Amino acid sequence: MTNISTLNILFLCTGNSCRSQMAEGLAAALKGYAITAYSAGTAPKGIDPLAVKTMKEIGIDISGQRSKHLNELAGIDFDYVITLCGHANETCPVFPGKTKKVHAGFDDPPALAKNASNEDEAMVFYRRVRDEMVSFIKKMPSLLESMN
Repeated sequence: MTNISTLNILFLCTGNSCRSQMAEGLAAALKGYAITAYSAGTAPKGIDPLAVKTMKEIGIDISGQRSKHLNELAGIDFDYVITLCGHANETCPVFPGKTKKVHAGFDDPPALAKNASNEDEAMVFYRRVRDEMVSFIKKMPSLLESMN
């Protein structure tokens, strides 16, 4: 790996609605000079509006991103596939060539917020996971090398 070219990184979750969308937006905003970020799901279901809202709070607009199936990204030569949920980690297909798979599990904000009585309570969970992802992505790409 050289600093001259960027790494192609796919953030993979089941629904491609929250965690992978936030990771794609964060990587593009924080590490766009080193990472070309993508996100996809094994069973995409649309972007979670609270994920969009929590990212907007820190000045990152992911409202233009869309939920997509992993198959839509066929043909892209990824350096890393980072699974963000257990199901995606267990069902992640094998990628050809140099692609390295890394699992970096993060809690699922919608599941955590399921019993929240209002949006303000729900946002607490989204913010926590977002902030954990910020810390993770700020350490990239060197962190990925140490995870292999």
